[in-house]
Amino acid sequence: MTSEQHPDQEPDRRQRAAERTSRRTPPPAPEPLAVPVLDSHTHLDLVGGDPREQIGAARAAGVDRLVQVGVDVDSSRWAVTLADTEPEVVATVGIHPNEAPRLGADLDEALRQIEALAGQPRVRGVGETGLDTFRTGPEGRSAQEASFRAHIAIAKRHRKALIVHDRDAHAEVLRVLDDEGAPDTVVMHCFSGDADFATECVRRGFVLSFAGTVTFANAEPLREAARACPTDRMLVETDAPYLTPMPHRGRPNAPYLIPLTVRGLAAATGTDLDALCAAISTTGERVFGHWRQP
Repeated sequence: MTSEQHPDQEPDRRQRAAERTSRRTPPPAPEPLAVPVLDSHTHLDLVGGDPREQIGAARAAGVDRLVQVGVDVDSSRWAVTLADTEPEVVATVGIHPNEAPRLGADLDEALRQIEALAGQPRVRGVGETGLDTFRTGPEGRSAQEASFRAHIAIAKRHRKALIVHDRDAHAEVLRVLDDEGAPDTVVMHCFSGDADFATECVRRGFVLSFAGTVTFANAEPLREAARACPTDRMLVETDAPYLTPMPHRGRPNAPYLIPLTVRGLAAATGTDLDALCAAISTTGERVFGHWRQP
């Protein structure tokens, strides 16, 4: 989207997800991981089909825990319902930064509903929220920032992880987090910065979540960022149905493909695969708590 376009002119996430999943064949299952790991950010509502089948396919690939992420009120409610019924799933609730300008005068009410959901026990994060200057032009950025600041406050009040979407807005995201005071736990979803930005985030205590983009041929700066990130500050995610890792870029993504991203991350950082999976799992439990509670 150009900077002159209004966000309402851009196809929304559901339209783009439907286009991605309806016309393309899902990739084959990769070799399973020996040490289980989590998918720290997925959208099973956009992947389509029976979510239980997706959960089962992920489990068979060595992906035994999922974080279902809300991007608006309806998807946040859906995430909570799924997490309440599926022990492999926990939820986050939030208003995506590209959705905030679309809501207009209804944004405050949407945020009130997100706050009400944030207190649920299977909700472990607030967001995704943040800033995006790629799909939203200047006229929508004040709404994005107001929503971001509100999510920061909600995360602090409920002592939940803050899930940050940052697209082409690195400096602005840090400015808002520094200004508001970051919550105890911040996850930089689909980390997209370079090594310098990774160092700034790590210095602030943030966790960096790497998606399938780390496997792309043109993503050497992102692999350098991964090398600058300690393994105890690292997560992996699909952002399914988007950002499918190589060699299946452009086809629909789903949690069962996490092994491709983890292997790419291990190769990029020179880390033993099993050790990396164990470290990511430990970080996931630290960030989101235990999946199965007594």
